[in-house]
Amino acid sequence: MPRVKVTRKSTFIDMTAMCDVAFLLLTFFILTAKPKVEDPTKAEVPPSSKEQPVPEDNLALVTIGGTNKVFYSVSGSDIRKEALNAMGEKYKVTFTPEEQERFAVTEVFGVPMNQLKSYLDMSVEERKTYQQPGIPTDTTTNNELSNWVLTSRQADKALHDRDLQLAIKGDRKEQYPVIKTVIGVLQGQKINKFSLITVLAKAPKKK
Repeated sequence: MPRVKVTRKSTFIDMTAMCDVAFLLLTFFILTAKPKVEDPTKAEVPPSSKEQPVPEDNLALVTIGGTNKVFYSVSGSDIRKEALNAMGEKYKVTFTPEEQERFAVTEVFGVPMNQLKSYLDMSVEERKTYQQPGIPTDTTTNNELSNWVLTSRQADKALHDRDLQLAIKGDRKEQYPVIKTVIGVLQGQKINKFSLITVLAKAPKKK
């Protein structure tokens, strides 16, 4: 008797479910990823032998760089907006709802209050090329940095009932008096515990 030939069929794998999972994961990572914020100071932080991560949330960062210029950033768009309104009341500057929304997504800035409105009206490309003059830190006449720190702490306490953490990021090429001034601003508000941003030093090569 002749053999019965079995019809061979090609293997079929349904990839629909796998594609759905892949796109869901891709969408999740895109929505949760934070864009890299361009540092206007280009500060070269000093090395350190110990590594302790700085929290991304509930943090105010004072950056010193660009020839004694002081920049400020605080996490949380709601805290930024609340601090901006408080600073506006203190310095008699009224910000429009559009300016408030722009400031809420501004990660770091270094302009005095009398220039902040014009800075917020700039486009993204104009901000990249604009040389920010820095936030005033004069302890006798106009200490805007101290007021920014104070209003941010008050906003964080009122909105989230927590104590805002502070950190200082200084260029290793900057002069010590500027760093001392910033530390004095924090100590003036009885903030004696703060972080200093560094990079992990390379281990010495064995001979």
